Amino acid sequence: MAALEIERLRFRYEDMQMEFDLQVESGEFLGVIGPSGAGKSTLLSLIAGFERAESGSIRVNSQEIAALPPNERPVTMLFQDNNLFAHLTVEQNVGLGIHPGLRLTAEQRDAVAAALERVGLGGFAQRRPDQMSGGERQRTALARSLVRNRPLLLLDEPFAALGPALRREMLDLVDELRLAQGFTVLFVTHQPEDALHAAGRVAFIAEGRVAATGPARELLLHPSSAALRAYLGPDWLDDRG
Repeated sequence: MAALEIERLRFRYEDMQMEFDLQVESGEFLGVIGPSGAGKSTLLSLIAGFERAESGSIRVNSQEIAALPPNERPVTMLFQDNNLFAHLTVEQNVGLGIHPGLRLTAEQRDAVAAALERVGLGGFAQRRPDQMSGGERQRTALARSLVRNRPLLLLDEPFAALGPALRREMLDLVDELRLAQGFTVLFVTHQPEDALHAAGRVAFIAEGRVAATGPARELLLHPSSAALRAYLGPDWLDDRG
């Protein structure tokens, strides 16, 4: 069953008319790649409701969501800026994913503790963001996404500021959580090697369109289109030839 179906989703940004068509299967880990300004982050913002499309359809688990406000969509989005509040503890920052006023039941506090355990931060509940590394802060933001318990997780380059080894570690953690909890992931990245490492399938965005989709290894190691080969560059292809 498709977790996400996008049909003729139109949006104008400055002089670019975008139109997206995309289908993502339930439980899939889809990498989204393409040149800067091609529309990758815009696509995620349209799904999340931070941008409003001119026309078209967005369905999550067969529910039409294009007219819903962001807080009512069955979607969680994780950004490069982890949006943690410096004056709150890790536990409180995660709890915001459940209730913005942090009025949590005992069961909800248990859910926060369980999410921190799942991301490897079981002993960090009372720390504040400035007492943590960049990777630990992103784990906190990921835990906050988990407690929202939404079927679709959108990752807009949340690990871009991390080094290659730590990026792979975080992607492996997301994949482990995806398999355990059954949610679907769309992952925007400017690093094709990260998409090759983590994604089962890749969508290539160019000039406001989904220009190509396919299995990650096939699309990235044997690109059939000139636009995709130009995006990846000769060094990428030579190194993996």
